[in-house]
Amino acid sequence: MSEIFKQLDLIIAQRVKEADPNNSYVAKLYQSGVDRMLKKVGEEAAETLIAAKNQAAGAEAAELIGEVADLWFHIAVMLHHAGLSSEDIATELAKRFGMSGLDEKASRAPTGSV
Repeated sequence: MSEIFKQLDLIIAQRVKEADPNNSYVAKLYQSGVDRMLKKVGEEAAETLIAAKNQAAGAEAAELIGEVADLWFHIAVMLHHAGLSSEDIATELAKRFGMSGLDEKASRAPTGSV
């Protein structure tokens, strides 16, 4: 599974460097700046929540899968902008295996955010 995320990271990096924003969604989104990228992550997160609610009410899983894929893609673009990759996230998740979610949450310092 991680191979697809590595491939996505590579494609995003390539498009940011080499693609024409008139022909590449990634290049256009990246050129639009961090505010636009973050707005897209927020929009996709909201659409994912709606799809999850729809699935809980009996909708097909395909809607939720599609929205999560869209969200993941936009998060990958955001991570690239921040100089991070999917591997950084996988490493963090791997560190958390074997630890209670409650213990992990308690170990993090409060950030003052939501």
